[in-house]
Amino acid sequence: MRTRRLGRNGPQVSALGLGTFSFGGAYGPTDEAEALRTLDAAWDHGITFLDTANIYGNGIAETFIGKWLATRPHRPHIATKASLTGIPERRVDNSLAYLRAELESSLKRLGMDHVALFYAHRHDPNVPAEELAGSMQRLQAEGKILGYGLSEVAPYTVERAHAVHPVSAVQNEYSLWTRQPELGLIQRCATLGVAFVPFSPLARGAFGTTLPDPAQFAPGEFRTRVPRFNAENWPHNLLKLQAFRNYAQDRGCSPAALALAWILDRGTHVIPIPGTRSTRHLADWVTAPEIDLSDEDREEIERLLPIGWAWGDRYDDVQTTLSERYC
Repeated sequence: MRTRRLGRNGPQVSALGLGTFSFGGAYGPTDEAEALRTLDAAWDHGITFLDTANIYGNGIAETFIGKWLATRPHRPHIATKASLTGIPERRVDNSLAYLRAELESSLKRLGMDHVALFYAHRHDPNVPAEELAGSMQRLQAEGKILGYGLSEVAPYTVERAHAVHPVSAVQNEYSLWTRQPELGLIQRCATLGVAFVPFSPLARGAFGTTLPDPAQFAPGEFRTRVPRFNAENWPHNLLKLQAFRNYAQDRGCSPAALALAWILDRGTHVIPIPGTRSTRHLADWVTAPEIDLSDEDREEIERLLPIGWAWGDRYDDVQTTLSERYC
C-alpha cells in the first residue's frame, strides 16, 4: 500500500488507516474473534495505522487491539484519544490530570508503553488551546506519546495549539457528504504541515457496497441518532447515493473505494481512517490508494454529489454541541 507521513516530522503510515469505532459495538454487536480477523486482514493488506479511543465500547476496542498485539509480531502505528467523558450526556475534559490518567489506562489495555499519536477527542472551550498543547507537550516529553492531535476542531484552534507545540494530526469528519473541512481546515493543516485524518470517510456506511437500511438499525445503534438516516431525509440521500454507485460500477470499482479515492485526492497530507469490523467490507475499499482520479472523474463526482447535497445534519443536537464551529 502507498504511504503518507503522519505530520511534518511523524512516521510514514499506510495511506489508509483502520478506524475501530465499530469494535466497541456502535453499529451492532461484535466479538474478539471478529475483531482479530479484521485486524489480521488489515495488516495483510498493508494497513499500518490503527485508530481507536478510550470510549469505544468503554475500552473494548483498545482491549481487542491489545490482545491482537500480544499474539502477533506486528507493530503498527496506533492512535488513541481521550477527552469525552460522561454517559449518556457527554462532557469534555482537557485537563492534564484527566488526559494522563486516561492515556495510562489506554496504554495498559493496549499493552504498550507509548502510542504514536494521542488526540484530544474534543476541545473544551474553557481550556485555552495553548494550555491543551502544553499538556500534550508534557505527555510527549514523558515518552508516553510520539505526537498529539486534535479532533473536531476549528482552524483557529489548530493554529493556536500549533504555535505552542506542533500538532501532528487533526481528525474531523470528512466525506463526500460532510465537506465542512474544505472551508479552511484542510488548507490550514497543509500549510502547517499537519496531517488531516478524516473519520467516517464512508459516511457511516452510506458509501458501502450494500446500502444501509435505517429500518433495520437496532435500537440504540449510533446511526439512529444521525438525522441524515431518518425517514424524512434518507429517501433523498438514497437517490444521490444510487447515482454515485452506478458511476462507480461503470468505472469498475466499488462505491467505497471510489469515495475514499476522492478523499485521498484532496491532498497528500490527507489520511482517511475508514472503520469496519468486517473483512468483507475491508476488502471493498482497501484498494482505494491505487485509484488515480482523472479530471473527468472529478467533474462527474462533483456533478453527482455537489457540495451540500446531503439532506439532514451529520449529528444530533447533543453531538453537535461538542464540535467546534467556524462557519
